[in-house]
Amino acid sequence: MDFKEKRPLHIAVDATCWSNDRGFGRFTRELVGALAARGSDFRYTLLFDRLPDRPVPEGVAVAAAKSDKDIGQSTTGTSSRSLDYIWKMGALARATRCDVFFYPAVYSYFPLLAATPCVVCYHDAIAERFPDLIFPTKLNFRFWQAKTALARLQTRRAMTVSQSSARDIEAYIGIPRTKIDVVTEGPDAAFRLIEDPSVRARARASIGVPDGAPFFVYVGGFNRHKNVLRLIAAFERALASRPDAHLAIVGNLSGKGFWDNVPELQAAATASPALAERVHFAGELPDAQLAELLNAASALVFPSLFEGFGLPAVEAMACGLPVLASDRGSLPEVVGEAGLLFDPEDVAAIARTLLAFLADPAMAARLAAAARERARRFTWERAAELAEGCFRRCAGGTP
Repeated sequence: MDFKEKRPLHIAVDATCWSNDRGFGRFTRELVGALAARGSDFRYTLLFDRLPDRPVPEGVAVAAAKSDKDIGQSTTGTSSRSLDYIWKMGALARATRCDVFFYPAVYSYFPLLAATPCVVCYHDAIAERFPDLIFPTKLNFRFWQAKTALARLQTRRAMTVSQSSARDIEAYIGIPRTKIDVVTEGPDAAFRLIEDPSVRARARASIGVPDGAPFFVYVGGFNRHKNVLRLIAAFERALASRPDAHLAIVGNLSGKGFWDNVPELQAAATASPALAERVHFAGELPDAQLAELLNAASALVFPSLFEGFGLPAVEAMACGLPVLASDRGSLPEVVGEAGLLFDPEDVAAIARTLLAFLADPAMAARLAAAARERARRFTWERAAELAEGCFRRCAGGTP
């Protein structure tokens, strides 16, 4: 083997989602951090539309296109990225002369216009499954389809985050299963069991939940496919039998960047005095504060119509919290024996699951123990190991 063959494989990474607080940004930051910590077989260059406002891992190179917009400004609501933006990012990518170009999310894909082999991460096919719930106009969907078609043509290896998503990517996007590599996700170190009762009491008090009252937590976005409206309706039904219960809804309420239904959710949650008193919109919380709230809760409720992975479920399980989840998409695969499943389109079924959980403390304790154990399966170190295999296959020309 000559020196050239021994050199580290150079991976350039589309890091335009780096500052995104939602799933794509977290996935990019955590995965790159874990990759950078693994050793010298690879070297990484992060490509930004603008210089990042968050730190990057030590030893990772950085380049920026100095665009007049970033990805958040360019793809919000009914807006789209300009041709100038796409050209600048493509030119920057070509200039890196990497061995493999990695897009951590097809969401931010831009054409590379080079023969460089590419790994594209398709987190799910939710946009293809539920276009009416994801896009405000048909034109937005057509742009998405065009972008995804270009990405598919440039994909030597596809990456995704669950077996469920791999099946959907083959069925809806048309990428053969033999070209798809499955990695995983994991919780940040902030998500852990907290035994201190004063911390739990403080977390309850911060959102107005009385001491000793059972309460459920929802964590995530407010796109229509997240199904939070049905969760509120189910919780209202459950209140008829358990008027002491509370529901905390955690997530970004600004509506920036995604077509969501926050006003509709807030109206539903104040439709009756009982709901107004017991549904708490906590807004977006830092990881440490969110971990405290999860430790204080009774269970996480995840009613999504479909998820590619469902990181809030793993974060909750790492805090020893059972998960009451939709029986669709990746959630049964992720939650396993650490929770209960329900039909997300059946409000009565969701309500019955909430009540059944509260009615059986012994079952709740078993699920909490199972949650702690199951969370150990999901780590960013494991994700990085699997991602490296995907990069090697891509560089080696594996079909």
